[in-house]
Formats: sequence, structure tokens, C-alpha cells
Amino acid sequence: MKKRVIFSLMMTLALINLPAQTRTVTGIVSDSQGSPIPGVTVIVKGTSTGVVTDARGWYSIQVVAPKSILVFSFIGMKTLEMKTEGKSVVNVVLESEFVFLDEVVTAAYDSNHKLIAPAMAGRVAGMSIRGRYNRESSPQWNTEGYTAVHENGFRDVRNAPLSTFSIDVDNASWSNVRRFLNSGQLPPIDAVRIEEMINYFTYDYPEPSGTHPFSVTTAVAACPWNDRNILMHIGLKGRSIDKGELPASNIVFLIDVSGSMDMPNKLPLLKSSFSLLVNELRPSDRVAIVVYAGAAGLVLESTPGNRKEVILSALDRLEAGGSTAGGAGLKLAYQVAERHFIDGGNNRIILATDGDFNVGASSNAEMERLVEKEREKGVFMTVLGFGMGNYKDDKMEIIANKGNGNYAYIDNIQEARRVLVKEFGGTLFTIAKDVKFQVEFNPANVQSYRLIGYENRLLNDEDFNDDKKDAGEMGSGHTVTALYEIVPAGRGSGGASVDPLKYQKQAAAITGQADELATIKMRYKEPLGLRSRLFEEVVSSNEKSFTRSSEDLRFAASVAGFGMLLRNSEFKGELTYRMVLEMANGSRGEDADGYRAEFIRLVSAARDMSVAKH
Repeated sequence: MKKRVIFSLMMTLALINLPAQTRTVTGIVSDSQGSPIPGVTVIVKGTSTGVVTDARGWYSIQVVAPKSILVFSFIGMKTLEMKTEGKSVVNVVLESEFVFLDEVVTAAYDSNHKLIAPAMAGRVAGMSIRGRYNRESSPQWNTEGYTAVHENGFRDVRNAPLSTFSIDVDNASWSNVRRFLNSGQLPPIDAVRIEEMINYFTYDYPEPSGTHPFSVTTAVAACPWNDRNILMHIGLKGRSIDKGELPASNIVFLIDVSGSMDMPNKLPLLKSSFSLLVNELRPSDRVAIVVYAGAAGLVLESTPGNRKEVILSALDRLEAGGSTAGGAGLKLAYQVAERHFIDGGNNRIILATDGDFNVGASSNAEMERLVEKEREKGVFMTVLGFGMGNYKDDKMEIIANKGNGNYAYIDNIQEARRVLVKEFGGTLFTIAKDVKFQVEFNPANVQSYRLIGYENRLLNDEDFNDDKKDAGEMGSGHTVTALYEIVPAGRGSGGASVDPLKYQKQAAAITGQADELATIKMRYKEPLGLRSRLFEEVVSSNEKSFTRSSEDLRFAASVAGFGMLLRNSEFKGELTYRMVLEMANGSRGEDADGYRAEFIRLVSAARDMSVAKH
């Protein structure tokens, strides 16, 4: 008997000391409609092992115990636990979560993070509302705001040989359009800014090799939606800077904690998003946190990036409640940024909000004047939009455009990771500001032209040489793409024109430049510079068939075509959803992150919605 006990004990000890056997579990997370959900957190219960689903809703995770349980969580969805015993594939469907308001308690925190009396809550921006949002009983009206977009038409080269505009590296429009499509709706036409859709995606442009901080790539091909016309493709690639070589950052998080942010896809998603960025900070970086509701307040003084637990703790304490004094918040954030200004560093405010300002300076015009004045302090701006229903896209676009900044819409944690982690340098570090294009078309080869998108970025021709005129900023590693639809000389009418001018002499084309389609001129300033630099690039009239053109041109054209269909553009020609899908499928390329695959899926979804609508 004694021998049996000893033998059993030895076997037990041997089993305990056996190395743990790991195995891989994969799967797809989707919603009740069958659409994949990117950005879902998948964690092995009771451990710190976790992954996030990609753009296809796919995940792959290592588990150890044979009876491990996976926990799937996503803001706005019910958390789900699934056993993995005997399974290598675990596909799950998450359901929407509807929770109900049970109590409302207002509280406020001072700059030392101490709770203060409720009577003081109206004086401090940390005012919070603790409760749960009832989506079923809340008002269902939609007050989202968008600036009207009037599409560019064709311009006759004889009367308008120059096309002048500011670059646009914002990409908020595409992630916002994606939000609508994923919810089963076609977006409002003014939410569709075609250049922002195109510039959401990365392109294989070469790194700059000269003295200028970006390279220029040009190409000409047949237009797929109008066989009488051609497309001219212009691509810029900003110089990529290794994260370790980036200058030190002085960052101010400016966070909206007003009552309108008390929704799962607003403040909770915002806090998770900023936590990703905090984990990227270096010891040389500094972060302060300013919040605003009925008033503005400093929640965290400027803190070194290696004190991550302090920054994360301050973020975690934020709760929502009260009205929205956005103007006061902006003023305070600029003051804090200026107080800790780093010469030669990256001084930036990151504003996170739904844009629903309603106290103090709040109109679009007031916001524009405020940031135009404050940007002279050398502080750049990044605007992150959150939420739906009362989302004010127009206001946030103005703040980013006029405040020397960029603008992104965060619809899920995966998008936050892309903007704040994967594209950390491009989002936060400016390599050139006030970047302007001026394209001069050769009348020997061009009858008329149309710039696709950039309607809100057009400049007067004389603005090109005016260094006081504000324009767009470009970040490290950013790409910028522009497309022109061109009616070649002698191929017929490209749209409305004006009568021949009586007093103006029409310039004749220079025969020695007959092979030139256009000349591109660009001006830009160094991040802290006051005088612009100029360089030029000639575009050859050598035209390729669309199918033989580069993947970059073909995919950009498919995105532009999708935008025109969503807007029901008068310039869409023979375009159909089938054509857009063929173009996109034929130019998807490697697509390591799955963004182009997601685009194709959403085009298919929009096609189905369009058919159902009619």
C-alpha cells in the first residue's frame, strides 16, 4: 500500500513538472448580421494573454490549459466567454448591449485628483456622470453636422490653366463612412470627402532621396468610367523617421467629458484609445491632460512619458457629465502646451470629442478664429472624433484645418491602434507645413480638367506664392494622393465653358513642350519655418491603358469611383459597383493589414444597400 502511495505521488509530481502544451486557436468574430468586427479584444481568461481582431474580424491566440476559456469584449457589445476544449477554431457572434440608466451622481476632481464637494462641480471640468446609457429610451433624432461639399466641375484650360489647392492628409471621412456602412446605412453625401477616402489607404510611393522632405510620383492612364478621358495621378510620400529618432514630444490631451460623451463608443472608447498612445511614449516625451465640460480644468500636469501608471490612472478616472465648453478647453490646452514648450520638439494638442460644443465660443466661425490665433504659438493640432447621432464633423474639420493639424475618426479600437500606434509618426510628427499644389496644364494636350475631391481645400491661384496663406501639414511617412480627370485636347467637350474672351489674347502652346501634359509646382515650409520652398515636377503626356497602369493608380481610382457612387456624382459616367469591385480586386496587392480587403467588403455591402433602396 505504501509503495502505491509513493508511486502515485511520483506520477503526480511528474505530471506537474511536464512542460505546458500550447496550441493555437483561431476564429472570426462577427455581429448578428454576419459582418466581421475588427478591434474585438480576445483574452485567455485568468491570464494577461490577449490579441485584437484584425480588419477581417480574424484572430489567432495561443492557449495553454486544455480547458482554457476565451473572453471576447468590444465596446457596445455583450462580453462573451467561450470554452476552447477540443477546439482549434472558435467563431463567435457578438450581440449589441442595451443597458439602462439606474442612477446619476455628479462629482468633480481637482488638479490633485481629489474628490471635491458636489457644489463645486459646476466650476471644474472633471465633472462626471456615473450611470449607464439607455440607447432604447434615448432620443433618436440625428443632429450630425457636415460641411456641404459641391463637387469640382471641369475647367477649360484656355480660361483657367492653373489648379491650386492645399494638401489633405486627413482620413476621417473613410472611417466615418465605414461606420455608416457597417451599421447598414448609406452615408449622407456630405460625409463623403473623396480625397480623404483615397488618402486613408497607403500606397507604394518611393522614399524621398533629395533635399525635399517628400518624393513625387506621377502617372497618366485611361479613365475607367469615361473612355474619352484620362486620369492624371499624383502621389507624395513624406520622409519616414524612425521612432527612436523622432524629437521629444510635449503633448496635451484635450478631452471632452461633457454629458454627450456618456456613450459606450465615446468616452470609454476614447480612454482605451489614449491608453494605446500612452504605452508608446518615451521618457523624453511629456503629457498633460486638460478636460472640459461646463468649464475647463487641468486634470494632470505635464508628466514624463515613463510615468505611464500616473497618466493611465488619470485617464481611468475620467467620467462624463455636463455641458460642453469647447472654446474654453482649447484656450486652456494652448496655455498648457505653451508653458511646457520644447524648442525643436513636437508640441501638439490632441483633441478628442464628438464636436458637440454648446457653451461659450462654440460656433464654427468662433472656433476658426480661435485656432487661427493660437496656432501662431507653434503648437500643432490632432483632432480625434468619436461617436454618432450628434457628431459634428464640420466643426472638427475646421479645427484641424485651421489649427495646423490632422483629423481622424475613431470608430473602433482597431482604428485607434492604426492612428495612434501604427502611424504614430505620421499622426503626431509634422515634417512640412503649409504644403500647396499648383498644377499648370498644357493647352496643347489638355482641353479641360477636373480635380477629384479637395473641394474644401481649394486655394486662389495667387495664394500659392503667399506665405501668409495657411495650407495642409504632412507627417512622417504620410502619403498624399490626388487624381485629375482630364479631357485631352481635340477629344470633345468636358463640360460647360465660357465664351471666348474679347480683350485677352489666348496663349499658344509652346511646340517644344508638346510631350508635357502639365507642370506640378509645390510650396512648403519647415515645421517651424516662415518662408516657403519651391520645387517643380513635369508630367509627361505618355498615357497607359488603365489595366497596364500601377496598382496604386488603379486602387486610388476604385476608391474615387466608390466615392462618386456614394455621392451619386454627375461625373460618375459609366461607373457601376461591379466596375469598382473589379478595379479594387485587381489592385488589392499584398494588403498585409486587410484594409483594402475591408474596402472591397464595404463596396459589396453598399451595392446591396443601394439595390434594396431602389
